[in-house]
Amino acid sequence: MISAKKTPEKSRYPIHYLVWHNKHRQLEKELTDLESLDPRGRTPLHLAVTLGYLDCARVLLQHGADVSKENRNGWTVLQEAVSTRDPELVRLVLRYRDYQRTAKRLAGIPVLLEQLRQAQDFYVEMKWEFTSWVPLVSRICPSDTYRVWKSGQCLRVDTTLTGFEQMTWQRGNRSFIFKGQDSSAEVMEVDHDRQLVFCETFNTTGLGLLGAMQPNDEQVAARLSAPVVTTQLDTRNIAFERNKTGILGWRSEKTETVNGYEAKVYAASNVELITRTRTDHLSDQNKNKTKGGKTPLQNFLGIAEQHMGPNNGALVTQMSSPVVTNPAALTAEEYFNPSSSPTQRDIGHPCQLTTKTQRFKAKLWLCESHPLSLAEQVVPIIDLMAISNALFAKLRDFITLRLPPGFPVKIEIPLYHILNARITFSNLNGCEEGNGPRADNEVGVEADGQRDTPRTDTPSPGSDSSSVSSSSSTNQAPFFHCCMVRF
Repeated sequence: MISAKKTPEKSRYPIHYLVWHNKHRQLEKELTDLESLDPRGRTPLHLAVTLGYLDCARVLLQHGADVSKENRNGWTVLQEAVSTRDPELVRLVLRYRDYQRTAKRLAGIPVLLEQLRQAQDFYVEMKWEFTSWVPLVSRICPSDTYRVWKSGQCLRVDTTLTGFEQMTWQRGNRSFIFKGQDSSAEVMEVDHDRQLVFCETFNTTGLGLLGAMQPNDEQVAARLSAPVVTTQLDTRNIAFERNKTGILGWRSEKTETVNGYEAKVYAASNVELITRTRTDHLSDQNKNKTKGGKTPLQNFLGIAEQHMGPNNGALVTQMSSPVVTNPAALTAEEYFNPSSSPTQRDIGHPCQLTTKTQRFKAKLWLCESHPLSLAEQVVPIIDLMAISNALFAKLRDFITLRLPPGFPVKIEIPLYHILNARITFSNLNGCEEGNGPRADNEVGVEADGQRDTPRTDTPSPGSDSSSVSSSSSTNQAPFFHCCMVRF
């Protein structure tokens, strides 16, 4: 029973106070600031999930509480839900997490394509090379060249390296085509190997996606039977210094020529790669499986949280009992007291955490006279690719720092503990005069002047009905032709 008396915590943290007492019906009537923080750095949603209050969490999520927020200790809402061992809570949070991610992705694509439309057209190649000092890892490190065409509000990226999943490199001959117009955008993924085309049309005014975001039992079981592992690049203390060349007394600032462009060479120091592994939600059986089931590559690299999968493909059908979410039996007055120490007594299951911190040096080759603009032409492309490609996401995290002046014609950054990526821009070409880009609403035109008509029976990727295939090369060719943005 909540007292009618206005206590300090009830006055200062009204939403948190209702959550603390699990009053989800009152909560629905009095929602105000859903993202405010309590004295221990939790939003109302974080508090509801940490306490294991499913109904309160559902109300907050239905009214738009942000799942991506981290608490004071750097854990997301989903990670805290996993720590409660409650499958229904994990399912609920995972569903809204996927929905919010997709909604942000759809809303952002037209904006990025509009930024591209305002920039000059070009073609450029991005060569990715992966290196490691560990012989075993070095032998499996691939390389690839991403070919990028930009014309008006259209973008095409060709690649044969699609990502890094389950500790293996994913190969495939793919084309990603982004085509924007007004407030909507069309995205096509062409799988040349399997002769499949996936199409999505994104309209920011209608996002009825929540019904489709329903995690299955395998996804929930995978979360509850595997460690929570996060890998992040900490660049808060990063410092850039010019590399020197020569002998003592005759040293000068180093410059190198990269693909015909003279570049200044910089070293970025104090780059830290932090890996945190949390196991407090695991049963002893799953902890032993995790220790014994790692491959040598997994032991070297660790497992990024977004690459989690079922434990050796086995579905865990019996979950552990939910943990006690307030083991210290804190009262509301104690919890909301700003002077209390959360390190000694707090809510939530005690965290079993292993942290690895390794310091690296990144390297940059910057050309101040390069014709490409990093902010206007390259960053929107990397943002688009980062939506579905973890390698581009890590590159984006680095290049959005305050870099020294110039275009990064070559970058060398750490990806994992013993894996570096070297990205080089090359073969830059602009549009020739008189042969400019086509109109934004035009994809391809046949030699006889007849415009191709894209197929419309291609829903979103991920569903079985979204694939369009044909065993006949004659039937397939026109559709592939219409997908190819001409420059």
